[in-house]
Amino acid sequence: MIDEYVKPNLSYKTDFGNIKYNIVGRGEPLILVHGTPWSSYNWRKIIPALSDWFTVYYYDLLGYGESEKNVTNVSLGIQNQILSQLIKHWHLINPKIVGHDFGGATVLRTHLLNKVAFEKILLIDPVALSPWGSPFFEHVTLNESAFKFLPNYIHDAVLEKYVAGATYNKMDLKTLENIKKPWTSEAGKKAFYQQIAQSNQKYTDEIEAMYNSIKTPVLLLWGEQDQWIPIVHGKKLNQMIPNSTFIAIKNAGHLVQEDEPALVLSYILKYFKKQINRSQQKII
Repeated sequence: MIDEYVKPNLSYKTDFGNIKYNIVGRGEPLILVHGTPWSSYNWRKIIPALSDWFTVYYYDLLGYGESEKNVTNVSLGIQNQILSQLIKHWHLINPKIVGHDFGGATVLRTHLLNKVAFEKILLIDPVALSPWGSPFFEHVTLNESAFKFLPNYIHDAVLEKYVAGATYNKMDLKTLENIKKPWTSEAGKKAFYQQIAQSNQKYTDEIEAMYNSIKTPVLLLWGEQDQWIPIVHGKKLNQMIPNSTFIAIKNAGHLVQEDEPALVLSYILKYFKKQINRSQQKII
């Protein structure tokens, strides 16, 4: 598995802020949407191989990674608007798309609220069903200003503990440091707590009743050891989306693409190139 990463270096000014993105590869368009508190860095192990089969579009959500952080709104309420604008900017019609965590919620909101059509949707441990969040999220929401002024060494400790809990296997030091890097500057520290404080399940509540109207094929991949969004949520979501298939990934936590990148890659390739046998819940 190739482990390399090219930071998104192309820019597009949306109505909400500046987005950094990249386009690599050849073939049919495939969009990758990361979650929180991640960035497009977490697709690095699968982008090189995917680019042999697809034209891969990847970007950093507003307030994350290389995208603009000095903005007032980075909530799920605007991320779908941004994705919709990006798809128009890229001149894409009916693309394939993959969303992880908040990226999954962004994909669902873009499809259901912005009426953007996708050929197929693949979601990895998406934020989709209430309740979600954590006591830590609630504490930050109530005390956001205090967290913004944490001494750097305390912020670093909080960030490291938080990020490291997303994988089933112990995260290697290089990966940990690169995930933390966008959040370590003063602007990054402020942005880290801002995106947590603006996390609100109202953004999934408003689309949850619409899941049974989804006609686009959906594949759900879920880490069996996900401690952030337990697998029971994935099984429930599978029942709510009529044309969906559910596959559990062993030995993987919430950040499946770090725990089992080769397996995630294989499912993406097989799903978008072939069909899913829903009754067997296997790739054929």
